[in-house]
Amino acid sequence: MSAARETVLADLRERVSALEGGAAKARICLPFGAPEIDGVLPGGGLAYGALHEFAGGGSGTVDGAAAALFAAGIAARTKGPVVWCLTRPDLFLPALTQVGLHPNRVIFVEAGKEEDVLASMEEALSFGGLGAVVGELVRLPMVASRRLQLAAERTGTMGIVVRRWRRQTEANDFGQPTAATTRWRVSVLPSEVLPVPGVGRARWFLELMRVKAGECAEFCVGACDEQGRVHISSRSGDRQDTPRRSVNS
Repeated sequence: MSAARETVLADLRERVSALEGGAAKARICLPFGAPEIDGVLPGGGLAYGALHEFAGGGSGTVDGAAAALFAAGIAARTKGPVVWCLTRPDLFLPALTQVGLHPNRVIFVEAGKEEDVLASMEEALSFGGLGAVVGELVRLPMVASRRLQLAAERTGTMGIVVRRWRRQTEANDFGQPTAATTRWRVSVLPSEVLPVPGVGRARWFLELMRVKAGECAEFCVGACDEQGRVHISSRSGDRQDTPRRSVNS
């Protein structure tokens, strides 16, 4: 066998191995570590090799920041570098560190427009070998979401889209269908009560609005800790904590 032929065969074997590794990773999930949440997700967690979508419960910056931190906490618990694509370099890096995602793990890709964010996400997802690929978007067209989903499936990398609004009218786009495997909405709740004066752990109201092969659900949780983990709040059954929404939400 010639040296050139051996080189070609070795390259093909490496590519097949990489594809098999991606397919295997796509079949596993990243658990939250909270049985109440993992129990409603097929596979017991967020699937690798899939696209997941997150947005704030309202059009304001507070809920939007909570959604970004929830996504960052999830990315923090994956293995490998994290690519974060965005058009506005306004992330507060100490906040990412507080939810377990150290900036040294993150490769920030700044784009001039959202079409470039989508292209960067697709390229990063197709590259493989990453823990997660995060993209901040106002709109997520169905065709674009399908491309991202297919790219994630090929390599087994987790894709995360954080929907960020600049105005109320843009938030209406969140109701449009996408190819995301799960869709979440995050709202800020009053912080946990401490036995002494002070500010307790932040709390979020999570709405699992869509999940393939599963059912929708709601959870009151303590915000991500320094390891990126949430916990079910002891007051999760208190319906008074549930944020009030307008009829258009």
